[in-house]
This record gives sequence, structure tokens and C-alpha cells, in this order.
Amino acid sequence: MHVAAGTRAGRLVLVATVLGSSVAFLDGTIVNVALPAIGRGLGAGLGALQWTVDAYLLTLTAFLLPGGALGDRLGRRRIFAAGLVAFGAFSALSGAAPTAATLVLFRALQGLAAALVVPGSLAILRASFRPEEAGRAVGTWASLSGLATAAGPLAGGWLAGAVSWRAIFLVNVPLAAVAAWATLRFVPESRDPATGRTDLAGATLVALGLGATVRALVAATEGAPPAETAILLVLGVAALGAFLVLEARRAEPMLPLELFRARAFAGANLVTLAVYFGLGGAAFLLVLQLQAGLGWSPLASGAALLPITVLMVTLSPAAGRVPPRRVPALLVAGPLLAAAGLLLLARIRPGARYAGDVLPGVVTLGAGLAATVTPLTATALAAVPEARAGIASAVNNAAARLSGLLAVAVLPLAGGIGPGDLARGELGAGYGRAMATCAALSAAGALAAYLMCVRGSPPAAPVGRVAGPAGRAPARGRRTPPRPRAPAPRRGSRPRG
Repeated sequence: MHVAAGTRAGRLVLVATVLGSSVAFLDGTIVNVALPAIGRGLGAGLGALQWTVDAYLLTLTAFLLPGGALGDRLGRRRIFAAGLVAFGAFSALSGAAPTAATLVLFRALQGLAAALVVPGSLAILRASFRPEEAGRAVGTWASLSGLATAAGPLAGGWLAGAVSWRAIFLVNVPLAAVAAWATLRFVPESRDPATGRTDLAGATLVALGLGATVRALVAATEGAPPAETAILLVLGVAALGAFLVLEARRAEPMLPLELFRARAFAGANLVTLAVYFGLGGAAFLLVLQLQAGLGWSPLASGAALLPITVLMVTLSPAAGRVPPRRVPALLVAGPLLAAAGLLLLARIRPGARYAGDVLPGVVTLGAGLAATVTPLTATALAAVPEARAGIASAVNNAAARLSGLLAVAVLPLAGGIGPGDLARGELGAGYGRAMATCAALSAAGALAAYLMCVRGSPPAAPVGRVAGPAGRAPARGRRTPPRPRAPAPRRGSRPRG
């Protein structure tokens, strides 16, 4: 059953999906600002803070694709509402966690619940609105959800400073409850009986592989014996290798490997990994540097990051309206601009001032990301057949989550930041080295964009409000007839702040 845009029923469906997805998006930006407060409150070291972020990203990344497929098969409204209830419950447990270990456990379960919520919102919109109105609904959803993402650092800073770090988790409980009620009350049920079985075995192998790899990197940062790190790395690589073998043999794989035969699609995902590695590193390390190294309050450090999300939300639609012939230039210039911003942020030292030292890097990074994400998504979706748009969008979103997961695990080790540095209230020279690593990878993303997405490949068409990968298929639209340039991808993604 379809609802019409502009009607009361249509507005209520939008409210339910925007509120539900905003709970998960908010969690992606609110936690980092409170990490120093969590460390003080639970006596957690650098490794525990890394896992506080990565436990959530690990399960969300591994189960994102199966979560969307489960909704298609069992009912999108049902799975979306169930995910919201679980998310609220595990948020409450995270807020009440007595130790760092229990917090990490509940964060992993929270990410598992988010894997049911994140892909469900766009799938519900696509199924609930008439095809000719779905694009308009998705555009409204993207704008409103972007506001929630933008509010995360500021809200997290205020809650951690004025109330408690526990409040950043507990605030999810009433929001998730209201969203679940609105979903069950106003959203029509929809499902796709033709959806194949959910690939839980593949998702489990991904979780084990990434978990062992991240554990090895964090253990190395903490000074674990080399033999322990090597064993964990071997286990991680073996599990990920087994996943690829499993997916290659499945008739209905979670990750269709043939998608990567398209040069532009593979390149777009490489660029996604590189650019969002830089964003993940900035979100994690910059907050620690501002609070531990410069003595800023949680609120001040959260406000310092706000321009990044604001620029992404406000400028990404403009990037989507760029003429197709200029899209290749953005694919290269955007990552280079982001790299320049990361290099500026690498210079922040104790005594730095916001206007002269922090703001230029934050604005440059935000502008680079705003110039990148829309053309990047356009290129990824235009590289695959229309029937594969949903899975292509989901894979691109999973790549962005994976990059943040790896950034938090890799950068302290790459920069030489040890547990003792944070305990002394400083990151030292390791902060600059880690941020320079982010900049180098972002610049490498520009090179990958030129070699794989620009050189020898047709440019992608403008994408309207599309501003980044999303968890499930965006609204369907007509493809243009075959022309020398690639067809326009469907609209429906959002910026990942």
C-alpha cells in the first residue's frame, strides 16, 4: 500500500523513518566527543576507548547487508521497529555499564541493532511512497537526517560536560521508543517475497575476521607480545579469506563479488575507504587532542567539529547539481582538498587557537568531503545495472563504515601513540604523524579516483540530493537511454557524518 507525499499519512511515515534513522546516525557522531570523559569515568585506557568506537562499527559493518535483506524478507516495518527497540535497550545498558569491558560488549550489541535500523529507513520510503514521489520523500529524509548528524558533536559535548558521559547513551532510549511506536502506528508493512536467504554465515565470518584484525592492531598499540599480534592477524586474514571463498560459491551471496569487475565501482569504493579513513581519524584523534592536549571542554571540542557536518549537509546537494563533465574534476579535487585539511589539522599543538589553528583545517576538510561524497556515490551507482542499485549502495555504505573502523584501530599504532601518552594527558608528536597518515591516504584516494573512476571511464551524471552511500536501495528512477556518458544513478543516499 502506497501513501502520497504531502498527505498526513505521508508526513507521518517520514516522521517515523527520519526519527528512527536519526537515532542511529546521532550515535555515530555523539560518542567520540565523550571519549575522554568515558576514559576518566571508567578508568579506561586508549585501547578501551578504541574499542568503544570500534565495537559498534564492527557489528554494524558486518551485519549491515544481512540486516537490510532480513527486512526485505520478514517485513521492513517489523525489522525496523525491532531494531529500534533493541537499540534503545542496549543504549540503556551502555549508559549503565559499570566497567569498560561491559561497555564494549553493549556497544557491539548496539551496533548489531543499528544494522537493522540503518538500511531499513530508505527501504521503507522506497516501498511506502509511489515511485514518482519516492525521490522527493528521500530528499526530505536526507535533509532532516543530516540535521541530526550535525547535532551529534554539539549534543555529545554538552551532555558529557554538563550532565555525564552516560547521558549520551541514555538519551537514545526515549528517542528510540518514540520512533518504534511511530513506526508501528503509522508505517505500512512491506516485504519482498523474492528475497533470498539471509547470509548470516558470511556476516559472522566478516565479524570474526575484522574483530581479530582490529584486536591485533589494538593489542600492538598496547604493547602486546608480537606472537599474540601475529596469531590474531593470521586468524583475521583467514576468516576474511574464508568469507570471500564463501561468497564466490554462493548462488545468492551477501556481497556479489562480480560487482567489483566494474572498474569504476571498485575505484569508487577504494576512494570511499581512503577518504572516510581520514574523516574517521579526524573524528577520533582530533577530539582527543583538543581535550587531552589542549585542555578544551567536551562542549568546545564538539562545537569545533560542527563545521564539517554543516558543510557536508549544505554543500553536498550543490555538488550533486554539477554538470556531468565536471564530475571527474570533483572526484580528484575533493580528496585532495580533504588531504589539505587533514594536514592543517596535523599542526594543532598545545596553545593552539580555534580561529587561527583549528577552524581552517576543519573548514577545508569539510569542503573536501562535501565535494567528494556526492560524485563518489554517483559514480558507484552508475557503474552497475539498475537492478543492482540497492546492493551497490549498501556495499558503498559498508565501505565507509569499514574505513572508520580501521582508522580508529590503525592510527594510534601508525602514529606511535601509546597508552601512556593519553594517561599523561597528551598525544605528543604521534598525533601529527597519525593525521599526516590520514592526509596521505586521502591523497591516495585522489589518485585512485583518477586512475579507476576518471581515466578511461565515463563521468557520472548529477545526482540531485544524493550526498553519500546509504544502507539500502534508493528510490528507483528511469535510466537515460544509452549514451556516451554513464546514466544517472538513483537518488536516495545521505551524507555519513
